[in-house]
Amino acid sequence: MELTPWNILSASVSAGLANKDWSLDTPPDDPETPRSYQIDVAFAASFAAPPVVHLGLCGFDSDQRDSTRISIRPTDITCGGFRIEVSTWSVTRLYGVEISWLAIGS
Repeated sequence: MELTPWNILSASVSAGLANKDWSLDTPPDDPETPRSYQIDVAFAASFAAPPVVHLGLCGFDSDQRDSTRISIRPTDITCGGFRIEVSTWSVTRLYGVEISWLAIGS
């Protein structure tokens, strides 16, 4: 039986008002409309197959007038990278997020 060593990569990313197209700080006309922002992440080294990606919300900046609603998830995972989708809904005003990620694969 041949064993394949695991590769593990990790880092953190930030996004917010300074990023082009950031729109999570402005509530929509219809509060039922969800809003999202995508962050592309490229791995420093490629995996042989798409890895498992785990995300952690490390910090955020939101307006204190309303409840804070944040959802993060990895999407479009490939051998070379993935995309983070940051979502909010209702009248939440989200000014920035900091997310750590961990990718484990071969």
